[in-house]
Amino acid sequence: SIKMDLLHSNGVLIIQHLQRDYRAYQDFLNFMSHVGDPRNIFSIYFPLWFQLNQVVGTKMIWVAVIGDWFNLIFKWILFGHRPYWWVQETMVYPNQSSPCLEQFPITCETGPGSPSGHAMGSSCVWYVMVTAALSYTVRWKDKSAVTLHRLTWSFLWSIFWIIQISVCISRVFIATHFPHQVVLGVFAGILVAEAFEHTPAIQTASLRMYIKTNLFLFLFALGFYLSLKLIDIDLLWSVPKAKKWCANPDWINIDTTPFAGLVRNLGALFGLGLGINSEMFITSCKGKNSCKISFRILCIAASLATLQLYNFVKIPTHTEYLFYVLSFCKSAAMPLTVVALVPYCVHLLMRTTEKKLN
Repeated sequence: SIKMDLLHSNGVLIIQHLQRDYRAYQDFLNFMSHVGDPRNIFSIYFPLWFQLNQVVGTKMIWVAVIGDWFNLIFKWILFGHRPYWWVQETMVYPNQSSPCLEQFPITCETGPGSPSGHAMGSSCVWYVMVTAALSYTVRWKDKSAVTLHRLTWSFLWSIFWIIQISVCISRVFIATHFPHQVVLGVFAGILVAEAFEHTPAIQTASLRMYIKTNLFLFLFALGFYLSLKLIDIDLLWSVPKAKKWCANPDWINIDTTPFAGLVRNLGALFGLGLGINSEMFITSCKGKNSCKISFRILCIAASLATLQLYNFVKIPTHTEYLFYVLSFCKSAAMPLTVVALVPYCVHLLMRTTEKKLN
């Protein structure tokens, strides 16, 4: 406990330093925090990569979902505090007022803080993207190509670490994580992504396999939560702390609670399984049009545009269980749209156009 208090107090000093000396970069750091948001995986990165390479896109969803699930379990085990409430309750500063940490609209997350979900999700998905891009260049054999591969390798991994460091600094800057929590998140994310580099079975998984995986992840998390609740350990202990110490009650969002993230991810995985095993996917993405660049570009543009419309769908939050059900449905609809609905519509459009030309 003493060592953890020392780690936290040193983390508070770093946060104060960032908030004082990096004020000019506030907009950039807030932007990088949004870049690391795991929800961007489903609305931006996945639709781009799935149409370019279905293997990479499928892996991306699996890595994001399993990574976030492990993140939830780790959060429940580690009981990590967040800076914005820890400074208000700790006894480290008994004879003086608590340090003043500025809060922002994205500060008041309600789940435990360790490891950082943003850092873990960001390192997961960017690791998949970088390794996928490098897999194209590693096959080059002649000397000039080998040199180009090495330069590409250095460039892409430099970009990877620049983004991860920026996301980590942004999460510390807004006082939602301590430094050790974001570092732990980055390396945990890399481990999960690396594990899926050696798990080819996900590419041929049936809908039944997707459903079984969903049920296992949900029942394990629920069972873990209920088991500890039976011995008077409340895994939602962080929610009242967030509500108590958040500077603005409007910044508290049910979407940041532990079970909201779990439901969102399970919905995305189910939607992917439903889409990949649908007739619409087989007809469009496995047909002759799937090899055409025009088909892929149209699918990417239509998918990105359609998914932005989902942002306008506001789920009611007055009833918690209804929120979870609707959140699951909305999350399932997103990959289903990318994998099946949009490609099938583009396929029909191109076929109609070809018939008219003929």
